[in-house]
Amino acid sequence: MTLFLGILLALICALATNVGFLYKHRGACAAPDVDMRRPLWSAKQLFSSRLFAIGMLIAAGAWSFHVAAMALAPLSLVQAVLAGGVVLLAVMAERVFGLTIGRKQWVGLAMTAIGLVLLGVTLPATHGAHSRFSAPGMIAFETALLLAGTLLIMGPRIGAPAQHHGFMLGAAAGFLFGVSDIAIKAISGMVGSHGPLGLLSPWAVVMVAASVAAFYASAKGLQDGDAVPVIAVTGTAANVSGIVGGIIVFGDPLSGHPLPLIIQCLAFALVLLAAWLMPAPVRTATATA
Repeated sequence: MTLFLGILLALICALATNVGFLYKHRGACAAPDVDMRRPLWSAKQLFSSRLFAIGMLIAAGAWSFHVAAMALAPLSLVQAVLAGGVVLLAVMAERVFGLTIGRKQWVGLAMTAIGLVLLGVTLPATHGAHSRFSAPGMIAFETALLLAGTLLIMGPRIGAPAQHHGFMLGAAAGFLFGVSDIAIKAISGMVGSHGPLGLLSPWAVVMVAASVAAFYASAKGLQDGDAVPVIAVTGTAANVSGIVGGIIVFGDPLSGHPLPLIIQCLAFALVLLAAWLMPAPVRTATATA
């Protein structure tokens, strides 16, 4: 029952996260451009936008469900459930926010759904939340994600096409959210073992720093890029980071039998290929939108 509750909380989180992202996109586009050299001014301007503030409020609620889900279920399973939120994103973007999703995006969404079903069917039975980790593995994996996020943020300065910077910032935000998620998972285990003293872990500093950096990267990415591709790549980068981190850092199980293991690898590959298909251009339903 604990595992099913964790999955339910992850589903609620996926829905709320994407609603919040779509509101933040409209609010960020109505605010002045984010200036990384003036973080406090940029934050004030963003929160002065009513839609952005509503989006952040919804995102805060989604974050609480996310933390609760990670405390109850293995990280890789929670992130796999959250990855299904990209399907909800596309439906809400078309039906509620007037965005048109191209054929390639729908193919990517179908591949994501198939990958998640395959992953869910073949995951072995788990007991507990799998919060134990090795410090060297944690440090190495978190450092790799931080480096990847930093390189994506610096993209145009190191020769990447400037017109893709919004999409790259979305991916950077996703990796930074992944850093925060893995740190939260570690802290949840420490709190379970040591009580409130677990909150004094150095990983709490990592969590806060990564979350702040992800906030600015995400807001700037939403201003510079189209809504659905940027939101989709943010979620996919965060989810893939969480799934891989759950397996590598926390030892979440993969099947020991060859056929289910092959199916799991195929499921991960489908999710990654779906992320590659999503960035194609997205048009608003009308010229004025």
